[in-house]
Amino acid sequence: MSEKNPHIHCQDCSMSELCLPHHLDPQGLERLDTIIQRHKPLHKRDVLIRAGAPLKWLYAVRSGSLKSYIIDEHGREQIIDFHLPGDLVGFDALSTGQHRSFAQSLETTMLCEIPIDSLDDLAVQLPALRRQMLRLMSDELFNGKQLVNTLNNRTAPQRLAFFLYSLSQRFAARGLSASSFRLTMTRADIASYLGLSVETVSRILSSLQDQSIIRVEQKLVHIDNITGLMEAAG
Repeated sequence: MSEKNPHIHCQDCSMSELCLPHHLDPQGLERLDTIIQRHKPLHKRDVLIRAGAPLKWLYAVRSGSLKSYIIDEHGREQIIDFHLPGDLVGFDALSTGQHRSFAQSLETTMLCEIPIDSLDDLAVQLPALRRQMLRLMSDELFNGKQLVNTLNNRTAPQRLAFFLYSLSQRFAARGLSASSFRLTMTRADIASYLGLSVETVSRILSSLQDQSIIRVEQKLVHIDNITGLMEAAG
């Protein structure tokens, strides 16, 4: 499943400021490096985590993207999160020791695999690492509440505009273009995440294009009017 790779180091990773190494000194980085392993590449639609599986690892996304989802009582997939480079996957299992959702790759994805027992021990020894873990968990909790607020208090057009704006800001935080990016998730995935129908997502995208706010070319999204997108998001 994984292998040690001496050629991959946290200090050389462009995503380190978004991930666990943030604020660690050189000695702390070296100690973190000793427990991190390289997970084999995931291909599109590979399942990384299954609901009910015991917590053994946290996964840091080095490149690519994943979606997290649950299966509802009707057997339907409900998307609960999208993971980009720099994100950690697996926090859902920290309270019970078992994963409560699935995680599946949306494209070819490279991961760093972090054994939870070794990470717990190291976090006790490195206060900066413990603080960073708490910060990342806090961010995930806030993002979950923000999604609930989006679903409860925004109209369908506002939800989709807010989703595109949020993606734009997340890409910018990773040193990527905030105005032109590729959607690795399907429209059905977006619809599930936002509590909309696929037809509604397509209609709103067309409306935003008609307003010259965005342009959509298959999977590519170009934001031509970021102020207009923010206003559309409410």
